[in-house]
Amino acid sequence: MKKIAVILAAISCIGLLASASLPKTGPQPQIRPVESGSPSQAPTPSPKPEPKPEPGPEPKAEPKPDRPDAGAASREPPPTDTSTEPEKQGPKLPSQQTLEEQHLTVAAESDEVHSECVKELQALGVVFKDISRIDDGNGCGIDKPIKVTEVLPGIKIKPDAVFRCQVALALARWMKDSVIPAASVAAADQGRIVAINQASSYICRLRNGAETGKVSEHARGNAIDIASFSFEKGKDIAVLPRREDPTLIGAFQRTISAAGCLYFTTVLDPESDAAHETHFHLDVLERSGGYRYCH
Repeated sequence: MKKIAVILAAISCIGLLASASLPKTGPQPQIRPVESGSPSQAPTPSPKPEPKPEPGPEPKAEPKPDRPDAGAASREPPPTDTSTEPEKQGPKLPSQQTLEEQHLTVAAESDEVHSECVKELQALGVVFKDISRIDDGNGCGIDKPIKVTEVLPGIKIKPDAVFRCQVALALARWMKDSVIPAASVAAADQGRIVAINQASSYICRLRNGAETGKVSEHARGNAIDIASFSFEKGKDIAVLPRREDPTLIGAFQRTISAAGCLYFTTVLDPESDAAHETHFHLDVLERSGGYRYCH
């Protein structure tokens, strides 16, 4: 009986649930109140897109200047690219200049100094003569040149040499006081010296015949190059590299090379450099403080 009562109660509950129904409309959202001070606006309809025009030929765009003078600027040539142009260089150093670029002039000589030098040459027995002023341009020349044929009585210079009087005087004193005495010991069996064989006296050029650099003292009449000495008997004694020569001839050359600095302001022997391997270079260049260069 108890089970039947439960079943009947369940059936009655189902009936109640079936008779229940949902409302016809659901809850509506509330309209947001308009804020105070703001006008009410009606909803704006969405804009409709306009129809796309049919494609046609594109017009050529003309350049428009962005400033009043832009049109004129556009007609000017583009700026030149200077990245590949050579850099401008400053003035050349003397060591980079040719003889023509140095604009040198022939130095004037004092009449009094020249006259005194000539008197000393005559007293030593040097055979020479005055010749006309030399001016070969570009600073090459001698204001009061002389031509020497004998550096001392009986000692010729071959060929005749042209230079300033001061060179002849230094050469005569060096020969008399140093070369002749040294030769009488080192080459006694060859007799006396009869000639000096010179390789260069006056000549218009730069030092060592270079294309650029300082002017040679030969171009100013201040220098002589000596290649060898001739004797009465035997062979000539040539000027060669003899620093390690253990003979009397080697001693003779080293002796007269060292003594040369007593009379000349510059002495370059075969050991000085490759340009002087076959001769002495002797000059009377005047330097400040009486400085001399001997090698």
